[in-house]
Amino acid sequence: MINPSAPGWIDKFFIEQKVSELPIMDSEEAFYIRTRATGFIFGHIVSFDVPNPISFEGRLPEEISKIGMLNTLYELYCLTKKDIDQNNFITEAVAFYNLLTPKGFNPLQKILPSSSDSSKLEKIIHDRVQTNEDLFSKNFSHVITNALLFVDVLAFKKYLEKGSLPEKYFNRIEDIVISIISLSLKSKTGISVHDELLAKLFESSVRYNKFSDTKIKTIDDLDLSYLSNDLEKFYMVDLAGISLWSDEKVENEERYFLYKLGEKLEVTESFITESINFINDFIVKYKNEIPYFNNSNPVKNFYDHTTESVQILINRNKKRLVKELSQSKELMHLLAKSTHKELDKEEKKKIKVQLLDICKSVPSLTIFLLPGGALLLPILIKFIPQLLPSAFNENEERDPSPFDE
Repeated sequence: MINPSAPGWIDKFFIEQKVSELPIMDSEEAFYIRTRATGFIFGHIVSFDVPNPISFEGRLPEEISKIGMLNTLYELYCLTKKDIDQNNFITEAVAFYNLLTPKGFNPLQKILPSSSDSSKLEKIIHDRVQTNEDLFSKNFSHVITNALLFVDVLAFKKYLEKGSLPEKYFNRIEDIVISIISLSLKSKTGISVHDELLAKLFESSVRYNKFSDTKIKTIDDLDLSYLSNDLEKFYMVDLAGISLWSDEKVENEERYFLYKLGEKLEVTESFITESINFINDFIVKYKNEIPYFNNSNPVKNFYDHTTESVQILINRNKKRLVKELSQSKELMHLLAKSTHKELDKEEKKKIKVQLLDICKSVPSLTIFLLPGGALLLPILIKFIPQLLPSAFNENEERDPSPFDE
């Protein structure tokens, strides 16, 4: 099983998928519809469009996004260049991203010149799937997904066709996205509980613009002349559609808005109808899994999401973690004591310091060393008794953290 958190995952992906045997899609619309079916367009991936199924079990959300990003870029490359060679694709992808320096950021600045193109692309994809929020904000947010990754795909298409990228392409596309989403939300017949979270989703995803309320009042005020191909237009229709959705329906006034937008974009009515139906079916089916359609308590959301992620990391590194823990007799003593007696402040401080030292030696657990990462330590503590001898489980129903004040 490929692990997008470990080096070498891109090469392994192509080996497992046997891409040399794959047929090439014959139209941009077919590519778009298949990509949309995976959820990639909406920032919530539910499947991968690959010949050999890839399981979601035991994967972090970021890892799912990485696989989806790689596969979508590759399929776009195959469609545009009529070439399935993964080495050619990787070379082109790295060259494309080398053109981008958003806000002074160079995606390859930490990669040695001698690194393979696959290694470089792994680093690039890792950076691109991130939102522009810091770790602390992400952990306390409903929104942890970069919803505008498809803009990278649109830009990659331009690069493959022209060998270069139009100046400020990302700025222009993001500006249109912001205008359409803002106008769509204003056009709704009623305010939905998820509107604020949806706006936050896009606010955390834009890279080159500030997501703000625009001065555009009607569709006629929208300048869509910059959009030049069907993929861009299909994408704008679907973003408007997901912004207008609420309560398992799209009202007549909102349908009118979408058909009017489609007319301005020169998109067929049949595609608009298909978009409305697909978005409704998709959200109804996956609503309980999509963060921005769940207006739950933010603290509970943080705890549930982070607990799941920490458990995945612990399971992957169980042997290493147990070994490191067993080598610290003082830490073991304090952890055992915490299961039946309240620790004083000095003891709690010792546990924090020693656990952070252990996290330094386990690469996958270095998340706890990042700003705000110490706040996640109580969740790590929760699972430690399950890893260690039965003496730690004598009081497991108590279930407090040794950091409880």
